Amino acid sequence: MKYISTRGQMEPIGFQDAVMTGLAPDGGLLLPEVLPRVAGKLEEWAQLSYQELVFEVMSLFATDIPPADLAELITDSYASFDAAEVAPSVEVGGFRILELFHGPTLAFKDVALQFLGNLFEYILEQRGGKLNILGATSGDTGSAAIHGVRGKPNINIFIMHPAGRTSPLQEKQMTSVLDPNVFNLAVEGTFDDCQHIMKTTFADVDFKTVHSLGSVNSVNWARVLAQTVYYFYAAFRAMEHTGARSVQFSVPTGNFGDILAGYLAQQMGLPISRLILATNENDILSRFFNSGIYGMAEVFPTISPSMDIQVASNFERYLYYKVGQDAEKLVTLMDGFTENGSLSVELNENGVVDDLFVAGRGDTASTLEIIKRYQDEYGYVLDPHTAVGVLVAEQFKSDTTPTICLATAHPAKFTQAIVDATGEAVHHPTLDALADVETRCDSIANDVDAVKQYLVNHI
Repeated sequence: MKYISTRGQMEPIGFQDAVMTGLAPDGGLLLPEVLPRVAGKLEEWAQLSYQELVFEVMSLFATDIPPADLAELITDSYASFDAAEVAPSVEVGGFRILELFHGPTLAFKDVALQFLGNLFEYILEQRGGKLNILGATSGDTGSAAIHGVRGKPNINIFIMHPAGRTSPLQEKQMTSVLDPNVFNLAVEGTFDDCQHIMKTTFADVDFKTVHSLGSVNSVNWARVLAQTVYYFYAAFRAMEHTGARSVQFSVPTGNFGDILAGYLAQQMGLPISRLILATNENDILSRFFNSGIYGMAEVFPTISPSMDIQVASNFERYLYYKVGQDAEKLVTLMDGFTENGSLSVELNENGVVDDLFVAGRGDTASTLEIIKRYQDEYGYVLDPHTAVGVLVAEQFKSDTTPTICLATAHPAKFTQAIVDATGEAVHHPTLDALADVETRCDSIANDVDAVKQYLVNHI
């Protein structure tokens, strides 16, 4: 399997090179040359454990890793999860809630980043050299990435987060990791600013090469690939439980990476009838799928901070498929977006952007209301991101097709929102243990050159 850039200006490369490259040298995002079709494998795959399913999916894409090595990487990566299934589903209020928060940092990012951390280490052991990871986080990616590579030889990790715009516990999970290879940077700006600094730094190919920079953000193909697996796993369990022949998923998203994984699973042949895209007040993605216009707006801080994003980095991958995998058209659209802050696509014959997608948004009041309602009626506490997904899913519920809602984080990570909604705090021992721990973090200007100089000084 070879990988190409959405912008068409690089030669195809193998999986290991794609993992180490992160963002393509031409500024594009990497995708497989051809998506494998797996419809004929679904009946067999439905009988597999989660780890076995990861192996089958990964084997189609990681063709330059020996099967025995890949199997060991997968076993090691999911050993730290506290649920035997890794990603179990529970019935709540007529939905199936896919719990993706059973990893070490209690967020869905662990599913991919535990694997990616081990994968980086494996590749460096094969090839030698060092890796300096530069990442941006709106909340959960940072702690999951840090826990995936902390203490690993020949790897440093530099994580930028928007100062004061993550939840206190999200920040504590990052800044309490004191391993000498871990660096936390509080940027005076928004997540979009952090992401801009990261992409601009990676676009400086000479700087990236000299300093051996790599990415853990979902611009890294391995992140998205690992996330496709739980769509297959959850769909198999739902179809077995209900006898249905297809499913629909509701996905709270800000950066489009999680729902892109579902889109790719559907394109590979998983019978997903509909993807329900859910945003908070930062609704560039829901506006796009309802109008065809992708236009920037002000970033509002909300109680679901991991979705406080107005420039979704993985949107370019979807757009590449939307324009028929035409790199020139893609570049024209993205250049227009960079210049004008907006782009548009034509609606199809049904008057929508894509028949697979429906979209909606929730605001703070409605998110708090649904958290309280689900606790009162079902005894189940939704974190504020998951609550947005459930809120929008209620608008598109089907009587015949199971709806699977992605639960992206444990509610204890968002104490204040849960208290505001229900009057009671939710606890988790992993988070309670952070109460009085030492932290380390450096403040830095919202400036590309300042971050580059920090890297030079600390690598």
